Amino acid sequence: MRKIGFSTGALARGDVRAALQMMADKPLQAVELSALRQHELEPLVHAIEDLELSRFQYISVHAPSSLDPDFEERALELLGIVFQRGWPIIVHPDAIHCAERWLRFEGLLFIENMDKRKPIGQTAADLTIIFNQLPDAMLCLDLGHVRQVDPTMSEAAAILTRFGNKLKQLHVSEVNTQSRHDALTLESIMAFQRVASFMPADVPIILESRVPEAQIETEVKNALAALDPANTLAVAGD
Repeated sequence: MRKIGFSTGALARGDVRAALQMMADKPLQAVELSALRQHELEPLVHAIEDLELSRFQYISVHAPSSLDPDFEERALELLGIVFQRGWPIIVHPDAIHCAERWLRFEGLLFIENMDKRKPIGQTAADLTIIFNQLPDAMLCLDLGHVRQVDPTMSEAAAILTRFGNKLKQLHVSEVNTQSRHDALTLESIMAFQRVASFMPADVPIILESRVPEAQIETEVKNALAALDPANTLAVAGD
């Protein structure tokens, strides 16, 4: 059975405790603790000791989506606390100013492919350059991002063919034309099914869909259907 859960930032932007409360009674095995904005990182890292996370079989932390160059070393110090726990660290490639500094996280550093807004990181060719700089890093494949870049999912297939051995986490959601993460639609589910065979069943799924608490379980069912057509499809998001 796939480990599946939500990014805290998707359920309650900037409020990790509220997001965890929304997940408390749901059949979720995974969570991504989100600090998407730079100012959220320090409070998140300091709160980890007090968060109730024992129910989750898989925990990762999403680093800020952008970092000021003069904050990079402080961010690395804080993320070092996450590394010591053995939790994966998800990072956007354009947030990395000095790749050499990030080598310290070895295989717990997961590079995420990017959406159309970003200057790098959208394609297999882009990721090749990044992984040459960070050879021990792994891949967090954002299916919504890659579908926005290439709706045919050919680029997704290219990334998975080249870096399938590095695939350690999935981000799943609809990504709209404004690059916002929405609930899955029938179109995105069908698109993701085209590359589902490339993705092993033991790779954790983190949903980034911005949905209310009442829609969490429907979104989980739709994500599972997207990656395994044998699963029953729930009502797709609008």
